Amino acid sequence: MATTTTLPAADYNHNDHHDHGHKETFITKYVFTQDHKMIAKQFLITGIIMAFIALFLSILFRLQLAWPEKDFPILEVFLGKWAEGGRIKPEFFLALVTIHGTIMVFFVLTAGLSGTFSNLLIPLQLGARDMAAPFMNMLSYWFFFVACVIMLASFFVESGPASAGWTIYPPLSALPTAISGSGTGMTLWLISIAIFIASQVMGGINYISTILNMRAKGMSLWRMPLTIWSLLFTAILGLLSFPVLVSAVVLLFFDRSMGTSFYLSDIIVQGQILAHEGGSPILFEHLFWFLGHPEVYIVILPSFGIVSEVISINSRKPIFGYHAMVYSLLGISVLSFLVWGHHMFVTGMSPFLGGVFMITTLIIAVPSAVKVFNYLATIWRGNIRFTPAMVFAIGMVSFFISGGITGLFVGNAAIDIQVHDTYFIVAHFHLVMGSAAIFGMLAGVYHWYPKMFGRMMDNRLGYLHFWITFIGAYFVFIPMHFMGIDGVPRRYYAFTSFEFMEKWLSVNVFITWSAIIAGLAQVAFAWNFFHSMKHGKLATQNPWGANTLEWTTPIEHIHGNWPGELPTVHRWPYDYSKPGHSEDFIPQTVPYSETMSSNLPHDFEGNPEAERIQREWEAQQLVVDEEGK
Repeated sequence: MATTTTLPAADYNHNDHHDHGHKETFITKYVFTQDHKMIAKQFLITGIIMAFIALFLSILFRLQLAWPEKDFPILEVFLGKWAEGGRIKPEFFLALVTIHGTIMVFFVLTAGLSGTFSNLLIPLQLGARDMAAPFMNMLSYWFFFVACVIMLASFFVESGPASAGWTIYPPLSALPTAISGSGTGMTLWLISIAIFIASQVMGGINYISTILNMRAKGMSLWRMPLTIWSLLFTAILGLLSFPVLVSAVVLLFFDRSMGTSFYLSDIIVQGQILAHEGGSPILFEHLFWFLGHPEVYIVILPSFGIVSEVISINSRKPIFGYHAMVYSLLGISVLSFLVWGHHMFVTGMSPFLGGVFMITTLIIAVPSAVKVFNYLATIWRGNIRFTPAMVFAIGMVSFFISGGITGLFVGNAAIDIQVHDTYFIVAHFHLVMGSAAIFGMLAGVYHWYPKMFGRMMDNRLGYLHFWITFIGAYFVFIPMHFMGIDGVPRRYYAFTSFEFMEKWLSVNVFITWSAIIAGLAQVAFAWNFFHSMKHGKLATQNPWGANTLEWTTPIEHIHGNWPGELPTVHRWPYDYSKPGHSEDFIPQTVPYSETMSSNLPHDFEGNPEAERIQREWEAQQLVVDEEGK
């Protein structure tokens, strides 16, 4: 096995690291904690709460789309002036769509997913005491929390929350007087996102520093689990792309408050010509989507890593094509910066430039397909255990395949121009990014719940949660493809004014009922999640028979993870069902000298001494076998 030199993690005991001569209080242990495991729980629970808020918003606007002429008096109770008479106002409908998309993309699928599993797994799977900068790690969560509060506070300002779509295109986002949602609510949106990005940058620096500098003895790069590889590339993508959105937001603030014209030109509001010349909203689109497309992979890469781990463990097989998986992650990360223009095919860009973006978009399907093939090859003929985590991982692969196929259509400029801004885009986006990433996140929650809380979730509720959510998601998004092909535009308040769209009213009713039922399944998940914290079955130290280092830590959490010396790593993390071994898994901490009967030639590549010892042992076994005959 090839070896690389790593910097050893600090070799100090738990008491020196954690106590510092004083006892922790409730505030220091649960609120302003610097323990990466507790911070992971904070990210996860905050992300779950934000996800339920976003789910509630989506149900509200689905009611409007399904029954556009019907009054729901209860809506006035919740929404006040924005739903007078029980019917959502058109301007508030767009606000619901905007905040729903913002919360899901940034606060749930970015911070909730990456923040949770980066904090939980990076130190545990690498054999580190904690993050490289625990205090900055704490700040990362609290910046995220403040961003969430500010975003939700926009619902309580008089002009209402931001109403420019989650992409906040000018001029609606650049002119405070454009519509009601362009005022204070839009300003709060921009402040919230700026603070959120600060949180992500602090977290990303911490994750990268920890991975590169704090790996345990023997943990070379090629012995890292695929979860760590995916989280490393995710952090790098965030550091390189999020600052670009900051620049876009700063220029937007200038246009809104200082009379500049970066994004505005020749604007007329209520018959009055505004003094804006020379700007272009296309500039904002370039800046936004330079983040926006890496953001797609910031969301999906952690799910790739989680699913790789869950599928290998529950198939009881080594992950197929480990090196190919790492190189495909690298390829996706590089190419993700070269495809942003496919969001802008309808802006009138040069056909040559559109062709370049189209080619890079289709090329990025290759490393994505490699990952899917490797998942299927790992499952093939495996001794599969259908745990809740495993079925959610398989569901993630299903959504990624079905949503990825439609990506081949929208990546083609000639087709995308026809379906752009229709429900086809909504369906593609929600399958390949939303549903796939959420299912990867849920697979991780079910799998690492015993490590986070020391108890097991209820499997029966897990299966109920999976099947209703899985079927419901397909019932919601598959029909939208056909609506988009027919030209039905997204973000419209009601379709009754357009004769060719009226035939889709019954489909909207079906979609809305499917969304409501799938939403109710999340209540079962929430009950399972929070109830199991106190009443779930007590977990064993390694309930899944996994090889990675986190399952070698005590069930009772300590700040420092391991009470004594840090573990030493001797092998890669996917030695499952190895011929010649008595058990179907071999943890990374087990030396090859203890598994002589199952060692393979490639285990010792680059280590002549280990190869010599193995050959001598095999020669001795031949002598023993001959004597036995």
